[in-house]
Amino acid sequence: MTLHPAPYYGDIAHGPEDAAAYWVTTSDDVRIRVGHWPIHAAKGTVLIFPGRTEYIEKYGQIAKALGERGLASISVDWRGQGLADRLLDDPVIGHVDHFSDYQKDVAAMMRAARELELPRPFFLLAHSMGGAIGLRAAMEGLAVRAVVFSGPMWGIKIAPHLKPAAWVLSHTMPRIGQGHRLPPGTKMEHHVLTDGFEDNVLTRDPAQFEIMRQQLLTHPELTLGGPSYVWLREALLETRHLSSRAAPNVPCLTLMGSNERIVDISAIHTRMQSWKRGHLEIVPDAEHEVLMEGPQVTTGLFDQMVDLFLEEGGV
Repeated sequence: MTLHPAPYYGDIAHGPEDAAAYWVTTSDDVRIRVGHWPIHAAKGTVLIFPGRTEYIEKYGQIAKALGERGLASISVDWRGQGLADRLLDDPVIGHVDHFSDYQKDVAAMMRAARELELPRPFFLLAHSMGGAIGLRAAMEGLAVRAVVFSGPMWGIKIAPHLKPAAWVLSHTMPRIGQGHRLPPGTKMEHHVLTDGFEDNVLTRDPAQFEIMRQQLLTHPELTLGGPSYVWLREALLETRHLSSRAAPNVPCLTLMGSNERIVDISAIHTRMQSWKRGHLEIVPDAEHEVLMEGPQVTTGLFDQMVDLFLEEGGV
């Protein structure tokens, strides 16, 4: 595999200056983007798996925090978002044909990591939808020494009385040629651009919320709105499948905000109760983006995360 230079928007990333991005083609010919933040004499490399609607540059600050603690990092624009190939005629609708297709993106990312000769050992940091992708990857042998999940999407938060409708609609609409459309309650615009800071579900830190807004205002091509019916169907099937499987035999730290309102909290508790080498950390007064709260919250979390990585990596 040959890596080709891709755009990297350092003007919005707030991350290390020594960064680069590359185009990578998956086994099914989808072009995705990987971003790499190297550091001198790194003690290992963190694979960063973003959530739905996200993009490499959103993790610049996290790459900087990891770099300050001795770890390089690499991240990815999943198919259908960021600067990766969008999969529908309307590019602002989030879509994937099959949730397992994200594992093809993981494989391409790992090939890129090997071609770049990134320092080992590898570790995983996976957020939200990336937590579902990362859990399956870890179950299927992803070569990482330890894993950290942030607000993982191991279940989708749907009001109990609406769950039957979500299952029926997400399976029925694709059969009648409407699988590309948005489900009720979702919208075309990204919520950081429409909802405002007050009572947002991502962060309690106004500076971090403004960074998210400015990233999308400066580079609107990164914007993604709600998911398609097909994405919803696939996500429901994937999270149900993952819940039926045993936790992988790898050390795990899962971070969840006490005010989590995006993913299914009960699924996280259930999973972590059965993870023999796992620990669930509830972060007080934090929202979904626990690593994008203020420094009074995140500094200790990064220290805890890197301590796990370095201990398990034998560094």
